[in-house]
Amino acid sequence: MTYFLTCLRSAKAVRRALPAAAALLLAAGATPALAASHDALPGNWLQLTVTRGDSRSSDTRGTLLLCDPPQGHSRAAEACDVLARADGDVEGLTADGSRICPLMYAPVTVRAQGQWNGRPVDYQRTFGNDCEREALTGAVFALDDQEVPEV
Repeated sequence: MTYFLTCLRSAKAVRRALPAAAALLLAAGATPALAASHDALPGNWLQLTVTRGDSRSSDTRGTLLLCDPPQGHSRAAEACDVLARADGDVEGLTADGSRICPLMYAPVTVRAQGQWNGRPVDYQRTFGNDCEREALTGAVFALDDQEVPEV
């Protein structure tokens, strides 16, 4: 009888420990898998996000821009071309000097994270409105199908 009670207690202890052990194994296994998934991406790529409104806004859109071959959003080829001319330096993108933007405040925050020619990219900036964003970054953060109208 004592042997039976000892086995019963051991079985209960194993059943209580199993979910924790499974969660630990899943967590340990998921972290390298996520890191490996981005490391395994070929060529130049950026995870792009655009948030409209203030910092409390939930209007955020995002996509993964791949440039070998260009894909990720409707203007991917143009975005990859703009980035290639700047050697992947989002901060170094040149402004469209012919663009005139309204003095209307409708903040847009953009973020790019990824790699370009093996170098890490991490860029974030808030623009006064979509027109300013488009004038300074071209098609890179144009995640919508529509282009920003000329003013």
